[in-house]
Amino acid sequence: MSDYKTIIYDVTNHRATITLNRPDKLNGITNTMMRELYECVRRAADDREVRVVKLTGAGRGFCPGADLNAYSSGEPQEEGRKEYFHITSVLHEMPKVTVAAINGACAGAGFGWACACDLRYAVAGASFNSAFLGVAISGDMAGPWLLPRIVGAAKARELYFLHGKFKSEEALRIGMVNQVFDADSFTTEVDNIVDRIAKSAPLAIGEMKKNFISGENMSLRDYIDLETERHSRTGASEDSKEAFKAFVEKREAVFKGR
Repeated sequence: MSDYKTIIYDVTNHRATITLNRPDKLNGITNTMMRELYECVRRAADDREVRVVKLTGAGRGFCPGADLNAYSSGEPQEEGRKEYFHITSVLHEMPKVTVAAINGACAGAGFGWACACDLRYAVAGASFNSAFLGVAISGDMAGPWLLPRIVGAAKARELYFLHGKFKSEEALRIGMVNQVFDADSFTTEVDNIVDRIAKSAPLAIGEMKKNFISGENMSLRDYIDLETERHSRTGASEDSKEAFKAFVEKREAVFKGR
């Protein structure tokens, strides 16, 4: 556990859980939360023990975007705040699997953070909204870069230009979330998925994540050369030898990150 004002950060069994913790405000964002979340995601990205990162919210909300009351109250801007907008790029590019556990309202910057994660799971009835045009701003947290890669260019534009609430069932239909779970089973189901990833070989996880990031920016031929190099490197690792041995011996592999 770590001592933050607006975030709960916990690392257990190779999994980091980052919980946005302003439940009385449905985890609306303040300057303090931006700074603390930026610190948390960078910390998780750099932690060699962490293989998977779960981002979720306390209480009934995931993150509805900015706490407009806090921002309109004249809360002072923090030095370095511009860098905090790279929460999105850290979530998207870190060599760990990132999982958004969307337990309630997901809008604005929270919508972008969810899109930045590798996997998204929602509780039944959770609401989504890009929201930015509703307050006459163009938006942040890279949604227009991320969402077209998830649901397609035309649908992403529709969700931003014709902003409005839609439920988790619609998010599933358009492919924005991977699965929707009932409220009674949501936490257990998502944690089972996170635990399954956390048992995987960390070197392979990291290199596979890099493959996806490389694929966004490279030609096919250049990508294949880089992919093959990573494939060979992980294939020669101690973890890969352990995985093959465990398979033959019909037991669970124990990975050491080497």
